Amino acid sequence: MGTCREPEPSQIFVPGPIIVGAGPSGLAVAACLSNRGVPSVILERTDCLASLWQKRTYDRLKLHLPKHFCELPLMPFPKNFPKYPSKQQFISYVESYAARFNIKPVFNQTVEKAEFDDVSGLWNVKTQDVVYTSTWLVVATGENAEPVFPNIPGLKKFTGPVVHTSAYKSGSVFANRKVLVVGCGNSGMEVSLDLCRYNALPHMVVRNSVHVLPRDFFGLSTFGIAMTLLKWFPLKLVDNVLLLLANSTLGNTDHLGLRRPKTGPIELKNVTGKTPVLDVGAISLIRAGQIRVTQAVKEITRNGAKFLNGQEIEFDSIILATGYKSNVPDWLKDNNFFIKEGMPKTPFPNGWKGEKGLYTVGFTRRGLSGTAYDAVKIAEDITDQWMKFNGPLSIRNICSSHIIHLHFNKS
Repeated sequence: MGTCREPEPSQIFVPGPIIVGAGPSGLAVAACLSNRGVPSVILERTDCLASLWQKRTYDRLKLHLPKHFCELPLMPFPKNFPKYPSKQQFISYVESYAARFNIKPVFNQTVEKAEFDDVSGLWNVKTQDVVYTSTWLVVATGENAEPVFPNIPGLKKFTGPVVHTSAYKSGSVFANRKVLVVGCGNSGMEVSLDLCRYNALPHMVVRNSVHVLPRDFFGLSTFGIAMTLLKWFPLKLVDNVLLLLANSTLGNTDHLGLRRPKTGPIELKNVTGKTPVLDVGAISLIRAGQIRVTQAVKEITRNGAKFLNGQEIEFDSIILATGYKSNVPDWLKDNNFFIKEGMPKTPFPNGWKGEKGLYTVGFTRRGLSGTAYDAVKIAEDITDQWMKFNGPLSIRNICSSHIIHLHFNKS
C-alpha cells in the first residue's frame, strides 16, 4: 500500500502587492494603490474588516483623537459624525471606505509563513491552504495584533474570572463586584471608568510613571493644541505647555498615585512609543475614591492579590489592561528589517520601507495619522516600480486580477 501524502497547497501569483491584514492600515494601502491603478490582494485571518475594532474592543470606546487626525487617505469622515466618533461609527467608516475603493479582502486566510525567495526574487506567503506569490509584500498586521498576557505569579490560582481587555465588552458583567484592573493606560483608565457606571469597585494597578493629560482644554483638543504648537516651537517647550495645561485642569496627579515621568509626554511618546493617557473622566473618580489606585502586584492568590507594600485585598474578578503586541516574528521568516518585538528597526518617518519589496504600515506608534502617512508613501513607491515594469495597467494584469478574484468566489 502506498503512503498517504497531504496535497500540496495551490499557488497563486498576485500581479500587485500582497497585503497582510484588513485593518485600517491594510485598507489604506489598498485604497492608495487602487487610486493609482495598481491591483493588490489583502489576506485577512478573520472574517471581517478591522477585526480589532469589531471583535476586541469594549462597547464604550471612542476615538481618543479628533476625527480629522484619524482619517484614512482619500476619504474624510462624514460631516455629521461627532468630534470623537464611537466604535460603531468608526467601523461604519471603515466599511464605507472599503466599499468606495472596491476593496474585497480574502477572509479566513491565516498567514503561517512569509519568506523571500532569492532565486525567483519573489515573496511566498503561505496560508493554511494557498501559497500566494508576489514581487511585493506589505505587512499591515500592526502593533496590536495579539493581546499581551503578563506573567504574574499565582495568576492561574485565582478562582474568579480573568479577562483581557480584548475580551471585555461592558462593565455590566462586573456589576457590584470588586475588580482588580492591571494596567493604567488608556484602556485601563476607560475600563475602570466603565466599571464605575455599573457600581463596581475597580482597583487600578499602577506599576510605572504615567502622563495623564486632559482630552480637551476649553473645547480644544489637547492633541490638536500640541500639533499646532510643534509647528512653531521646540518639542520641550510644547511638552512644558502640555504639563502646565494638565496641572491646571487635573491637578497634581502624583498625590493620586499617578507619578509623572521626568521626560515630557510627546518626547516620551516619540522615544518609547508610550502614549499619554487622555482623561475622559477617570481622574475625578479617582479623587472621589470610586477608582482606587494600587501599587504593583507581588502575587495573585486564590481570592485576590498581594501587593508590594504588603497589603492583601480580595477581588471577585481580574481584568488585564496590559495591551497588545506585534505578531510579525511568528510568520515573517529570515528578515532583518524587524527587531524581535516585531517592530521595524528604522524609526518613523522611514520605517515604512524594507528591502526586497518589503513594506510595513501601521507600525509608526503614531496612530491612524501614522498609518495614513505610511500608506501614501508605500503606494507611491510601489506605483513607480509598477509603471517601470508594466506601463499603464495592461489587459493581462486586469485579467490576472480577475482570475484571482474568481478563484476565491467560485464556490
